[in-house]
Amino acid sequence: MRKKMILAAAVLGMTLTVSACSGSSAAGSAQEENRTEGEETAGSGEASGEEKKTEPAEAQEPAGASRLVSVEDTGKYLTLGQYKGLELERTVQEITDEDVELRIQTEMENHREEVTASDGAVEMGDQVTINYVGTIDGETFDGGTANNFDLVVGDGGFIDGFEDGIVGMKKGETRDLPLTFPENYVSTLAGKDVNFQITLQAFRRAPEFSEEWVKKNTDYETEEEYRASIRTQLEEEAKETAETSLTSNAWNMVWTSSEVIEYPQKDIDNFINQYKKINELYAAQAGMSLEELIEAQGYTQENFDKDCQQYAEYVVKQNLIVQAIMDAEGISLDDPECLEIQNRMMEQYGATDLADLIDTYGQESVDQSIGLIRVENFIMENAVITDMVANGDMVGVDENGVTGDEADNGTPETDAGNGAAEAGDGTAEENIAEDDGEEPGAAENAAGETAAEDGGTETE
Repeated sequence: MRKKMILAAAVLGMTLTVSACSGSSAAGSAQEENRTEGEETAGSGEASGEEKKTEPAEAQEPAGASRLVSVEDTGKYLTLGQYKGLELERTVQEITDEDVELRIQTEMENHREEVTASDGAVEMGDQVTINYVGTIDGETFDGGTANNFDLVVGDGGFIDGFEDGIVGMKKGETRDLPLTFPENYVSTLAGKDVNFQITLQAFRRAPEFSEEWVKKNTDYETEEEYRASIRTQLEEEAKETAETSLTSNAWNMVWTSSEVIEYPQKDIDNFINQYKKINELYAAQAGMSLEELIEAQGYTQENFDKDCQQYAEYVVKQNLIVQAIMDAEGISLDDPECLEIQNRMMEQYGATDLADLIDTYGQESVDQSIGLIRVENFIMENAVITDMVANGDMVGVDENGVTGDEADNGTPETDAGNGAAEAGDGTAEENIAEDDGEEPGAAENAAGETAAEDGGTETE
């Protein structure tokens, strides 16, 4: 519950990360919380307790001509920084043979196969399913017992000796492990002797990479064909990462060069109220009032109020910047480009129509997401972008300063926009319904990590 409590560390932190660091915004992660209690959770696609009805999709009307801020003249509230002609570098990570082999290794681990031979024994790297019971002086203790618990031997999630003790076990075998909790263990168990009785239910092992495996599990015939496909996949991922970073850097430049003169109080009050409602929802999940949750976390009302203000100021500044650019460039939330973004969002989230999207995330969240993406695209279209490789050298630049592509077909790699208009499309959209997915009150187990879903936990 600590991770979700008082969203300075959760919602607000996520907002800052999404918008300032990855090119997205509060319109994605935090703004989706702008829904009343009883509505569905982020990204579930269903109303609370009800199944959403689906109808054939039809041509959609624009989201509307509403503004992202309550004021008409943003110039009275914001000094807008440079947003056109930004000089940016798009750096694409070079893919090495080592990268390819690491991805293949990961694929093998994702395709672990159960070891069924009676003489098979656990090795480092195997994924095991175990039952374990921990006792101290013959007595069980909280967090020391779990059934059907999965772990990868060698990952280091348990106290010293626990995973090593599983090596060599056979399916169905039971083994006692006398161990000692570390002196710096963060609980009353620190330094105590413990006995873990472990029963191995099953274990799975990664297969060897081979032509046989390739033919059986992929659409390729040889190892080299599969390696080539992995390289292509990694190169595409590297390009996507570069686009995301490029958009993030561009937005950061606009953000840092823009200064708020005065915050519109109506907008500040709106988002302070939103922040409180978010926390009230999490408090209700924990069976508490907001005041009880604040107190339980050792927080003060004064600090919580500061968090509310900080959150509101961040979102309002973002909205002021987006609206100021839209006003300056004649962009509105009902123009064709915004309608196209809106339709992509509906497709991505499986919304049958605009009303479905708004019912799920709220008009305000939808408008802010669309506006942010539209403005990000505009910024990228009007930026001067230089392509780089990971080692810092310009891509394909010869001794005369001409890129390889330019020499071949007259198209320079350094360009205004250079095809990056889509860079923002996968950012705010992807995060409109983002949540950390943790339930309040997840406890740390005596064996190590948080693993409430397995009935037990692991040890650090």
